[in-house]
Amino acid sequence: MARGTLRIYLGAAPGVGKTFAVLGEAHRRRSRGADVVVGLVETHGRRRTIEQLEGLEVVPRAQVTHRGVTLSELDVDAVIARRPEIVVVDELAHTNVPGSRNEKRWQDVEQLLAAGIDVLSTVNVQHLESLTDVVAQITGVTQQETVPDEVVRRADQVELVDMSPEALRRRMAHGNVYPAERVDAAMGNYFRVGNLTALRELALLWLADRVDEGLRRYRSDHDIDHVWEARERVVVALTGGPEGETLIRRAARVARRTGNGALLAVHVLHSDGLAGSSPAALRSQRALVESLGGSYHQVVGDDVPDTLLEFARGVDATQLVLGTSRRSRWARAVRGGIGGEVIARSGEIDVHMVTHSAAGSRALRLPPLTGSLTPRRRWAGLLLAVLGIPALTAVCLAADAALGLASVLLLFLLLVISVALVGGLYPALFAAAVASTVENWFFTAPTGRLTVQNVDDVIALVGYLVVAIAVATVVDRSARRASAAARSAAETAMLASLSRSVLAGNRGLPSLLEQIREAFGLRSVSMVERGSGPGDGERVVGTCGSPEGAEPEEIAVTDTLFLRLCGRALTASDRRVLVAFAEQAASSLQRGRLAAQAAEADRLAAGNSMRTALLAAVSHDLRTPLAGIKAASSALRAEDLALTEADREELIATVDESADRLAGLVDNLLDMSRLQAGAVTPVLAPADLTGVVHRSLDWVDVTQRGRVQLHSPDELPAVLADPGLLERVVANLVDNAARHAPDGAITVAASAVGGRVELRVVDRGPGVAPADRERVFAPFQRLGDSPAGQGVGLGLAVARGLTEAMAGTLDAEDTPGGGLTMVLSLAAVPDEQPATAPATAASAAVPSGAAR
Repeated sequence: MARGTLRIYLGAAPGVGKTFAVLGEAHRRRSRGADVVVGLVETHGRRRTIEQLEGLEVVPRAQVTHRGVTLSELDVDAVIARRPEIVVVDELAHTNVPGSRNEKRWQDVEQLLAAGIDVLSTVNVQHLESLTDVVAQITGVTQQETVPDEVVRRADQVELVDMSPEALRRRMAHGNVYPAERVDAAMGNYFRVGNLTALRELALLWLADRVDEGLRRYRSDHDIDHVWEARERVVVALTGGPEGETLIRRAARVARRTGNGALLAVHVLHSDGLAGSSPAALRSQRALVESLGGSYHQVVGDDVPDTLLEFARGVDATQLVLGTSRRSRWARAVRGGIGGEVIARSGEIDVHMVTHSAAGSRALRLPPLTGSLTPRRRWAGLLLAVLGIPALTAVCLAADAALGLASVLLLFLLLVISVALVGGLYPALFAAAVASTVENWFFTAPTGRLTVQNVDDVIALVGYLVVAIAVATVVDRSARRASAAARSAAETAMLASLSRSVLAGNRGLPSLLEQIREAFGLRSVSMVERGSGPGDGERVVGTCGSPEGAEPEEIAVTDTLFLRLCGRALTASDRRVLVAFAEQAASSLQRGRLAAQAAEADRLAAGNSMRTALLAAVSHDLRTPLAGIKAASSALRAEDLALTEADREELIATVDESADRLAGLVDNLLDMSRLQAGAVTPVLAPADLTGVVHRSLDWVDVTQRGRVQLHSPDELPAVLADPGLLERVVANLVDNAARHAPDGAITVAASAVGGRVELRVVDRGPGVAPADRERVFAPFQRLGDSPAGQGVGLGLAVARGLTEAMAGTLDAEDTPGGGLTMVLSLAAVPDEQPATAPATAASAAVPSGAAR
């Protein structure tokens, strides 16, 4: 089954006439004999729209009930069952009522198209998903109903229903869009002239881009490579040189003069990756292009003129802006510039040659004497020339009878090539000049004189000299390119390693500074931050190495950050790579500060959460023992109550029990505050775990002690712990087990496992689900199974905090057969160290309110 076609009527705002236009198209199709139905049209009470529905078959809508209200939506199944040729579906971006077949109406349309039915639909530009933020900024209204741009772009036809803002406002004033009571409010808010003008421009530009895509597709499908000047597109070529900003601004002015011209900037990269353009300059030029509303592109090619023109024709450019060459007139006379070649091959593309301050500033000169070879290699090449020429001359003179001039010239040419391979261009040029003189003096008739009789000998000598110089130049250039390629590969590997490290998140500022110091062979590297104000000082935010005895050099990273380098002087290529490291170091510093701010924000949020939970818990749990104390003390003081001695003892016991419970709650709260503030400093010493367990039972409710069963081997090693804190941890664990397992025995078993000692507190209660085992250790967490007044849910949180302060662990496990087992693990102490008696000062009242 062939897929149906979609035709969309696009409008800039409600009321421009999209629905009226789509119904008019439906009537035209029907008059031509097509089977047309109306699936759904929203008339909004507009008289002329209602009149347009007359004579068209309307498919009944589906009734959907949501929250007791019955609403109507497009009945997709009914339309498919009716199987018309064409169906009209209004408001493509509409969100369907929950419970409908699809969430969005455009999804309904997709199903109709898949069923082979042609669809006529409508949409406003403010509902396009890519433009919702722009529309919200213009109108101040955020659109809740959107349609993906791709849905509209895939439409077979998109027709713009256009109307000027003034005409639309007149239509509204006549009551043709909204009821009279809504007109003034609409015209004073969303339908202001400025809003409507901006929305109209958005609609025109969006549709123009779609038309542009269709035009490019057509030219590609029909192999049309010449430019169609349907729209001005200005391409500016950038080299990364100082003239870039001048060219960009000139090209932007050219694009603006043409009305709605597009600005594109392109930089050609050599395929060998050895271009010498400045990355920093290209970055700033790219930012300038984008700030002017243009786009930046990079293409690869060895033939720069051909690559530029290929890119320009590919984007259907009409104008190309180039800068005049920075080479001198003599250099341009020797070899034509890129601009001339582009003009010669441009064809129908207009080429603008823009002059600038850097034009003609580069003088014609030989490569620098230093080149890319080391001084040792240049001196070795020179030494080879000085020693090799006399030696070869002696050999040739000794074999004079067997060697002709051609053979001598070939031998000396091989020597010149060897010198070029060893020492580069300049030693080779020296060897060629000296060798040609030696050949003339010793081997060209008449010998012993710098004159030549035969024309053949003249040609041979001149040819030798030219070939020697050419070969030496080529060899030297190849050596330079090989050296540059090796350096480029090293730089690429270094930057790739840097990128991987940064993306992995394991590169802090000190590590990056150390990598800079090692990569560039520096003595020290520091990052300095200076204030922007005139009186602001500076501070070192990161450093590595020793800067003593070295003159520092500074490189700006940002307006306030600088790299201070001590060590060798850096070359221009070193600085280019260093910029990338410096920017990553600045980013690392910023990330570190943001992480610190985020951690501080998390700490404050945790504190706020803790305070909120504390207030909520304390409001219930502290009130219960206080109420018990108040009621019992009031009864004891009441003179009109005749209390027996048993009554008085019971009331006194109530006061005492409530006071203990209140003291336990306060102790837990104080312990949690100390743990969060990092104020718990345990005094670790060898401790007898069995003795600690026995003493901890003194703090457990008397009624619960009989349920505790202790199991401890005779040869249990001492543990490294603070006896007072450990006592409180064990008491909390036993108290927690007693509260949540009201029946059955509570087992406390100790055992040695490797170099640690484990204490297991086992209960037979309801247990805790695996997903909640970590939650039981959270402060104020009772998982809803403790009634108010039975603790604030801090017992296990305090127990784990104190355990971790003693370098131990506390975890929860299932009890075989049902229940929960708390496993306390501490480091064991060798047998030769005696156990320490408990520190009574640390053994305060056992906290109540264990958490689970």
